[in-house]
Amino acid sequence: MMVDDSHANFRAEVDCYTAADPMPTMSNLSALTGIPVDQLVRYVLVKYAASASEALMTMGPVVFRQMREHISKAEEAGTDEARLRAYGALRDMIAWLGAAETAE
Repeated sequence: MMVDDSHANFRAEVDCYTAADPMPTMSNLSALTGIPVDQLVRYVLVKYAASASEALMTMGPVVFRQMREHISKAEEAGTDEARLRAYGALRDMIAWLGAAETAE
């Protein structure tokens, strides 16, 4: 039985981006600017969260390509089951994109 994980792509991206330690960069920036590390980390998090729409526009082409791939695979398979899977994937992606909009 296949388990549907609508957050699998996000989990993979988190794994990728958390492989590197950002603290040496934060420490260097703190030493350079005289701004405490905790304030810099908070700034980065707030700046990212506040720019959700801008971030979505930047990643738009990637998301669009992923959406198109879901549709292409479903049409290639040519079955109602494949089309329903694609619909589910598209629904989840649109909900994820909309979550940033409602968070603002």
